[in-house]
Amino acid sequence: MLRVSCRRCERTVEIQTADAVRLYGANALWKDVAQRLLDNTCQQRTGRHEEDGCWPAFESP
Repeated sequence: MLRVSCRRCERTVEIQTADAVRLYGANALWKDVAQRLLDNTCQQRTGRHEEDGCWPAFESP
């Protein structure tokens, strides 16, 4: 299981390993998967590219 939280909005997202492989491929890096998960549901939109998005903080279960 991959669990990543956002240091900016305190949101936490989890995904099972099998689901991550199915959605992002077997060669995907966990860091990239985590960033995509947060970015796909990000609620911190400022309109400026360099300020938009979530800031990942990785946790181990």
